[in-house]
This record gives sequence, structure tokens and C-alpha cells, in this order.
Amino acid sequence: MLTLALFFAALLAGMPIFGALLLASVVFMATHDLAMLYDSIPIQLYGSLEINSLLAIPLFLLVGEVMNRGGLTQRLIAVAELLVGRIKGGMAYANLLTNAMAASILGSAVAQIGVMSKVMIPAMEKSGYDRAFSGAVTVSAGLLGPIFPPSMLMIIYGVVAVQPIAPLFIAGILPGLLIVAALGLVILLYGLLGTRLPAGTRAPRAAGESAKVLLAGILPGVIPVVVIVGIMAGVMTPTESGAVAALLALALGVGYREIRLRDLPSILAAVALSTATITSLIASAAVLSWVLAFEGIPDLMVAFIAGLTDSPFLFMLLAVLLMLLLGMFLESIAVLIVLVPILMPVVQTLGIDPIQFGVVCTIATVMGLVTPPVGPGLFIAMNQAHIGMWPLFRATTPFLLAVLAVLVLICAVPAISTWLPGLNG
Repeated sequence: MLTLALFFAALLAGMPIFGALLLASVVFMATHDLAMLYDSIPIQLYGSLEINSLLAIPLFLLVGEVMNRGGLTQRLIAVAELLVGRIKGGMAYANLLTNAMAASILGSAVAQIGVMSKVMIPAMEKSGYDRAFSGAVTVSAGLLGPIFPPSMLMIIYGVVAVQPIAPLFIAGILPGLLIVAALGLVILLYGLLGTRLPAGTRAPRAAGESAKVLLAGILPGVIPVVVIVGIMAGVMTPTESGAVAALLALALGVGYREIRLRDLPSILAAVALSTATITSLIASAAVLSWVLAFEGIPDLMVAFIAGLTDSPFLFMLLAVLLMLLLGMFLESIAVLIVLVPILMPVVQTLGIDPIQFGVVCTIATVMGLVTPPVGPGLFIAMNQAHIGMWPLFRATTPFLLAVLAVLVLICAVPAISTWLPGLNG
């Protein structure tokens, strides 16, 4: 308990998460007569990063950065507006559809919410939508980022839980589609039960103009198709698919004349900084997990959970609750790398498929991005919509409940997350 209290105290004092994790590890060693492990800390730090799967992180970060700067997201928005912009509530559905398409390219909820908030919230307000509703649709749809492949959180889960990345990527497809359907249903209910959704804002386009918009949007959409098909066909590993996706994104950015050679240093610097942040968290959490394992804490956790329930479904609900609570204060990555090593022995004991648990963890932790008091996704949308946290959170709550309902369904029905990976062998 002292270690946990110190960890949260360090976070509240403003210490970076990786520093708080290392401090908690050292204090745990000191208070449990494990000082002989001090010399092994550097070995654990570096050893935790000697994993080939981690190479996928900077590659997919590069894809997202190029997409952001290359104007490719704008082209996806144009396609979505062309497809659904003319129906009642069309801008809300276009927002959701664009997020679903961008999720397969950006792979990060924070990046996706940031990009979409700048464009879609002002556009929806201009079309007559309520400000809070516009922010709520954008924030909740942004949660799709880490669910559809490629996903940063699933890569990190795979590394921490020692699971193959490719099945995790494929496992996110059906849950992602269910969440899209659930969010679309909430938008529909908003229109039916009180909130008046504006009529469509897009006049019919000429055939030539429509074809031009579709062509410009289809090319960026090729990137996730290459990633998913390449992995499912066994032609590429996730790391190799990340390299191919990065090259395609760069080629499109340069081809559209949105990215120039002089932009590459700043793009690579941003990717390097994000990669360093993520890997420092992984390394420091690996030290803490190693120390806890040395002391037998995971075995104690298995015994404790066994005393509460032997139901895989109830265990996953408890795990979801724990992740949602921690997600209110910690980043999604931090929640994953702290909890997963502790919970995995229980997962194995109860016979839960680690792929199913990975999808559950990904969705549960990403929901923390839009829950107060921290909720970085909320703050991003607040700045763009110029609205307070609580009005925005109230408008977002029905969408979060829809995502939570899908999450409970995934806990109850393993096939939702394991069927596609099973087909792929």
C-alpha cells in the first residue's frame, strides 16, 4: 500500500509517470529487503525494450503524423460528407464515419480527437448543431482510434502480455464495427427523442465532382487495407506493415504536395519524442512488474481473485471497473502497463483468451481519455468547442454508455473478439 500511495503522490506532485513508476519500484525494494536487486535495474530497463514488436510503434506513429500534416484526413472528411452529408443529421454521421476511417490510419485516440476537433466541431456548429452535442460526437467517435487496426494500445498490450500483435489487430475489427453501430444508434435516438438534428447540408454533386472526391479519399483509405490484408494474409508482420504504411503515407503526402522535404525533420522529431515517451513508460513499468513478480504479488492477486469469483465474465467486469477508475487519473498506456502484468496470471488461471482480454483492456483504458477529472480527450474538445468540462461530459455520457454496453457484450461473448483471429489461424 505504501508503494501505491507513493506512486499516486508522485503523480499528484507533477512527477512524470515513468519517474513515479521507478520511484515506486525502488521504494518497494527498500521496504521489502530487496536492495540486492538495485544493480539489475538497468538490465531490466534495457531488456524490456529489446523486443522486435516495439519497432511497430515509431512506424505507425509516423503514419499518423504524416496523415495529420499531409491533409489526408481532410480528404476522408470530404468522402464521409459525400456519402451521408445529405441525410438528416448528416454532419453527425459524417463525423462518426470519418473517425471510423481515420481510426484505421491514426491508431491513437488523442491524435484523432485533436485532428477531428479542429475540423468537425466548428463545421457542425456552423451547420446548426448544438455545441455540446458536436463535441460529444467528436470525442466519443475519437475513441475508435486504438480499436481498429493499427492500434498503439494493442501493440503495447501485446508486448506487456507477451501476445502476438497480428491477432490483436484483427480482433479489434468486429468490436470496432459494433461501437460504430452503437454510436450511430445514439445519434439516431438523439434526433428521435428530443434533440433536433439539422437537415442535410450537402447539395447533390455532379458525377465528375463526386468521382474526384472519392478518388482523393480512397487513396488514403488504401493504407489501412494494405495493413489489414497484409497481416491477415500472412504476407507481412505488424512491424513490416507499419513500414509499408509509413512509405505509402509519405508518398501520398508528397504526391498531394502537402508535405515537403523540409517538413521531414520536424515530423521525425515529433515521432521520436512520442516514441521516447511510450518506451520510457514501458521500460519503467517493466521494472515495477519485475519487482512485484520477484515478491510473488501476481500469485497473491490470483489467490485474491479466486476468493472473489471463478467466473471469467465477472472477473473481466471487475477488471473493466478497475481500469475505468484508474483511467480517470492515468493515461491509457500507463494503465495498461501497470495492470496487465498483474492481471495476466489471473487471466491464464481462469482460461480467458488473452486476445479477448486485450480487446477488453484496450476499450476500457481508452474510455479514460474522456472521463473527468483528467480526461485529455475532453480537454482537447473543450478548447475547440469553447465549452466547460461538465456540459461536454453530460452530452458525451450517452455515447460512453453505448461504448460500455458493447464492452460488456464483448466480455460476455468471446467470439466477438476471437472469431476473426481464429479464421486467420
